[in-house]
Amino acid sequence: MTADAQPRPGPLSGLRVVEFAGIGPGPMGAMMLADLGAEVVSIDRPEPSGNGIPRPVAFDVTRRGRRSVALDLKRPEAVACALDLVAKADALIEGFRPGTMERLGLGPADCHAVNPRLVYGRITGWGQDGPLARTAGHDLTYIALTGALASIGRAGQPPTVPLNLIGDYGGGGLLLAFGIVSALWEAQRSGRGQVVDAAMVEGGATLMTSLFGLAAAGLHRPERGTNLLDSGAPHYDTYQCADGEWIAVAPIEPKFREILLTRIGFDPASFPDLDDPAQWPQARALLTARFAERDRAAWCALLEGTDACAAPVLAVADAPHHPHAVARNAFIEVGGVVQPAPSPRFSRTPAGTPTPPEAPGRSTRAVLADWGMAPDRIARLERQGVIPTTPVPGQPTPES
Repeated sequence: MTADAQPRPGPLSGLRVVEFAGIGPGPMGAMMLADLGAEVVSIDRPEPSGNGIPRPVAFDVTRRGRRSVALDLKRPEAVACALDLVAKADALIEGFRPGTMERLGLGPADCHAVNPRLVYGRITGWGQDGPLARTAGHDLTYIALTGALASIGRAGQPPTVPLNLIGDYGGGGLLLAFGIVSALWEAQRSGRGQVVDAAMVEGGATLMTSLFGLAAAGLHRPERGTNLLDSGAPHYDTYQCADGEWIAVAPIEPKFREILLTRIGFDPASFPDLDDPAQWPQARALLTARFAERDRAAWCALLEGTDACAAPVLAVADAPHHPHAVARNAFIEVGGVVQPAPSPRFSRTPAGTPTPPEAPGRSTRAVLADWGMAPDRIARLERQGVIPTTPVPGQPTPES
């Protein structure tokens, strides 16, 4: 057994997962499991699919923490090889269009035939069935149907594209990881695996659950940018400082508003009533003018560390250097790339430092050996061209 195959630190140590490599939510879910100690093996195509955003492998950081096997799944010998890995796994992740894995001979029935305890995790945009199930899409198209996209943006402006955090990651990868761990818990009692059908359109809607409740209670208006949490309220917004930088303020509760207003030089008793939306424009004008009087560092010196609920709006390059992030080691460097550390944290079984993203196919022979394949079969598969030599010719290395 190689050093890479040794049990990893973290609460999921000992868990084995086979990931059929894709883009977006699948790699995020696999990363979450790997970060927390699972041994995740990624089955990659011998050649890039052309999907997603091209980048050098070292910067494709959601691929961190796992080894890669390259298999051409259009060949029956490669499918048999994949099923050998599946037979020894606890869980599987795939993110292809519905029906793709079945056509390859790797659908749930095929995999459960060799491993009845397998948790078969599927992540798609629309789910495994329904009128849109087989159509293409991306995060933005999925969250458009959830109410989330329509709710994000300023009054009188088009919906704001919120990166791909809601569908791909929060409502996709994290939902998938949660579903897999939940099914694994059930499998411990029943001895039986099952299929986890995670759909980004439903995960995005799940993230909107609280907003649906507020809307039903009449506490959230359908007009974008007119509510407490959507930039409508002046005390839950961002303001530009004298140096052009931005600060976020969010004192929703009256006791916190009083602290903010007092510290920035207003009398809370005479300030426009923040509970009255009719007075929000006046309050916003006062706050805009006040924050424009000093640079952001001066405001942070006055407000950070208090209950004013204020924080600097940091760029990606600046976030790792904030004193709070530094104190908690919230960011780490892996393979020369600064990135968020594994989270959440565990008191007794802390996660380790992830390994760098690996070039597709780099560990094919090592993984097959570690997972019990006989050396003569590995050599035969290589001679037949079913598996590549290591490293894969033409593929970037982790250092590139």
